[in-house]
Amino acid sequence: MPLNETEKKELLKAARASIEACVNKKLKMLNPVVESEALKKDAGAFVSIHKNGRLRGCIGVFASKDPLWKTVQDMAKSAATQDPRFVPVEAEELASIDIEISVLSPLRKTTDVNEIEVGRHGIYIMQGLNRGVLLPQVATDHGFDRDEFLSETCIKASLDPEAWRNGAEIYIFEAEIFGERERV
Repeated sequence: MPLNETEKKELLKAARASIEACVNKKLKMLNPVVESEALKKDAGAFVSIHKNGRLRGCIGVFASKDPLWKTVQDMAKSAATQDPRFVPVEAEELASIDIEISVLSPLRKTTDVNEIEVGRHGIYIMQGLNRGVLLPQVATDHGFDRDEFLSETCIKASLDPEAWRNGAEIYIFEAEIFGERERV
């Protein structure tokens, strides 16, 4: 279900409003008036925040019972304040951050890594209690080939880089990726 340009702009606007309300400590944020059926459907989404071209926060879910617009708002707030790799975004940074949204397809388990298309698929790897995910754009942004992408996802899950060859469960997904800045 590809989103049209208006729907993408609405989601980006909702994400930014959520981050600004949270960072500026507003107790209540008005929910947008959502007319689009696509934005009312439940779907997984990740929100990534960048500052000066560098990751500043990224949080997401693979599935949600909430409508897409609400999931994006929640993930934007979490990316700005709860990503354990970063300190929370501060009000002085708001003008210098840009937002990227990845709307996800459902996860699909694969046992054949040859199915993975770099740039098209994201990877979610599980083994024991360890889990790690890398979005499709991570592979292209870093120039990973398929094996490197799998190994880097294992590392993200705190697994041995070769765990994907040794029994880790591999799931793939696709994402519709758009942001306030055009991807290069």
